[in-house]
Amino acid sequence: MTLALYDSMDRAKRPFVPRDPSRVTMYVCGPTVYNYAHIGNARPVVVFDVLFRLLRHLYGAEHVIYAANVTDVDDKINKKAAEEGVPISTITDRYLGVYNADMAELGALRPTHQPRATQTMDAIIAMIGRLVDNGSAYAAEGHVLFNTQAYPDYGKLSGHPMEDMIAGARVDVAPYKQHPADFVLWKPSKENEPVWDSPWGPGRPGWHIECSAMIEQSLGLPIDIHGGGIDLLFPHHENEMAQGVCAHGHHDGDHKVGYANYWLHNGFLNMGAEKMSKSLGNVALVHDLVAQAPGEALRWALLVGHYRAPLDWTGDLIEQSKKALDRLYGALRRSSEVEAEDTGPSVKFMAALEDDLNTPAAMAELFGLATALETAKGPGRAKAKGELLASAQVMGFLAGDPEAWFQAGVTDELREKVEALIAERVAARAAKDWAAADRIRDALTALNVEVMDGPTGATWRIREQA
Repeated sequence: MTLALYDSMDRAKRPFVPRDPSRVTMYVCGPTVYNYAHIGNARPVVVFDVLFRLLRHLYGAEHVIYAANVTDVDDKINKKAAEEGVPISTITDRYLGVYNADMAELGALRPTHQPRATQTMDAIIAMIGRLVDNGSAYAAEGHVLFNTQAYPDYGKLSGHPMEDMIAGARVDVAPYKQHPADFVLWKPSKENEPVWDSPWGPGRPGWHIECSAMIEQSLGLPIDIHGGGIDLLFPHHENEMAQGVCAHGHHDGDHKVGYANYWLHNGFLNMGAEKMSKSLGNVALVHDLVAQAPGEALRWALLVGHYRAPLDWTGDLIEQSKKALDRLYGALRRSSEVEAEDTGPSVKFMAALEDDLNTPAAMAELFGLATALETAKGPGRAKAKGELLASAQVMGFLAGDPEAWFQAGVTDELREKVEALIAERVAARAAKDWAAADRIRDALTALNVEVMDGPTGATWRIREQA
């Protein structure tokens, strides 16, 4: 089966055909690093990590280039730095380090490039200059604004009529604008804010221009895939595409020649009936969650629904995801003596994932492969185990040791208690006090502990959840 992806521009699923199979390019909007990321921020990271892994599998790891930007100059960053009395780099370095560590806990591979806005300033200023020079932008009162009337395709990506775009714009309608939908590319810095020199006066970039400049600098235009959350479709991606196309002089209406060939957007992550958002205060921080549950279980939870659909985040979802992985790791643990055959993912698994990242169907196939592993005989077990591991790897699962998985939730206090009970049981059995040994065994069972008696002594492990 050929990989097919739902393109937000065409509003349809299309076969994926890279411009150059030896250099497949993907860009995804990354974090604004002023605080801990919430689990809603992590959904696009995990979704597009699966796509990154899939593309690497299909085209070869060395042929896929993935960039995800870091916004490290922003009003929220400026405010945080002012509150702490430190340079913005102190804030951004701190939270970017935490962000990368937390995303690694979720099994996300580091992008090939992770450009930062403050390190792309020359490219940003150069792109704005080209837009001014070709009439796609204009300077006014220390600002530079994009001229939306200069781009006839403005609005095609989001499908919003101009009236809605004006109403939904994230910038104030200022008197120096030639049209209400025009948006800022460069603006004067306020007192005590970071500032850079430019031909239009000292200041800093607007929100949208950094991504276009980073794509051009990190990947080159046009790119194959541009991804992000559905909340970025308008105005961010609409504005980003407009300025990116116009900066290269493509006014012929062929948006795909000038910028991105496929636009992908993941759905919202909801907490209850509302979208998860720091502004609403209804967030679950990844940094907290990875201390409470295995990162692999959180990753599973983020992928149980199709990426384009909304997903409700609940405690039950995390628990169900942990049990799902218990089942898979359990199959591996019970087949520890089987040497996995060096095979690729199953055909059925790949068909699911190549159908616009149908992760629910791909997960169902993982369960099917686990069942095959448990029921197969002879050489068939090695093949089933190889297919299970190879398939799971494409989605970023089952890379850990099965025994370690079941020990992950064991505290030092529980470990000491279990070891003490086992020692008591050994002594009771040596004294042939079978009643005491049975009572201790029942106590261990109540702790969800399974004891295995062997010639070298007793070992134990946490039982799998039913």
